[in-house]
Amino acid sequence: MERADLADLTAFVAIADARSFRAAASRLGVTPSALSHAMRQLEERLGMRLLHRTTRSVSVTDAGQRLLERLRPAIDQIAGALEDLNQERERPVARLRIYASHLASAVVVPIWGRFLSTYPDVHLELAVGEAPIDIVARQFDAGIGPHDRVPADMVAVRVTAPMKVVVVGAPSYFARRPPPRTPDDLARHSCVEYRRGPDVFTWPFERNRKTRRIAVAGRVMVNTPDLAVRAAVDGLGIAYTIEARVEPFLRSGQLVPVLEDWSPSFEGLFLYYSGHRQVPVALRAFIDMIRTTRSTAPPKSSFQNPFAED
Repeated sequence: MERADLADLTAFVAIADARSFRAAASRLGVTPSALSHAMRQLEERLGMRLLHRTTRSVSVTDAGQRLLERLRPAIDQIAGALEDLNQERERPVARLRIYASHLASAVVVPIWGRFLSTYPDVHLELAVGEAPIDIVARQFDAGIGPHDRVPADMVAVRVTAPMKVVVVGAPSYFARRPPPRTPDDLARHSCVEYRRGPDVFTWPFERNRKTRRIAVAGRVMVNTPDLAVRAAVDGLGIAYTIEARVEPFLRSGQLVPVLEDWSPSFEGLFLYYSGHRQVPVALRAFIDMIRTTRSTAPPKSSFQNPFAED
């Protein structure tokens, strides 16, 4: 069926309901002459008359009545589907799929209870991973991660303020050896190494606008940030991580910070999505809730993401 057929069949139902070309034209927002022309074309394509019409009245032929009985449920279903979409603007109904880095998942967790209670017809799927992926090809609505993960053709929305990096260790670890005072002192410490793909992460530092990268060594190597923090809490070595990730351990005294005057910040986290289509209603509601929950004002300057690929 061609697009013109659907438009003409919808017009036929409107004329049959109104029993008037003028009334149907007013309802559809077209002129009576345009509607009359469309009906003549439809009847010619079908090879049969659908409407009896005089200058005074309009009625449906037997063939038109049979067609109308088949059409009306379909037209009603289409109208209902469009009405559901209109209602969804106010009450999202969807499955919202988000792909986030391990660190970025902390953006979702503080608001997901409130989000799901506010929008009870939304189903939230959160997938966590460190590998950059094509979120469109994998059918995710959005990704959350550092800005260097955002493809150039996507829209990026800041969802956190810039984030501070910290170097931490357990009191039990520092009871055995003095805390480092400079990054060079790390050569005499057991550090929790972090493997990112085939490479081992080197620790970036910054002070007085000068940056350094230190290759550390230790007896434990991990491939997730959470395990690096766990190893530090257990006294296995010093870890390099994001302050937000270890705040509970810093407050409880399970971890203590070192090299604070060398600890940089990076630009923070962004939610990104394809800009080549309308933003899904559920995603727009999700973005709005994150932005109203978190401060997003950037400082005057911030360090490049220390965990970015070189």
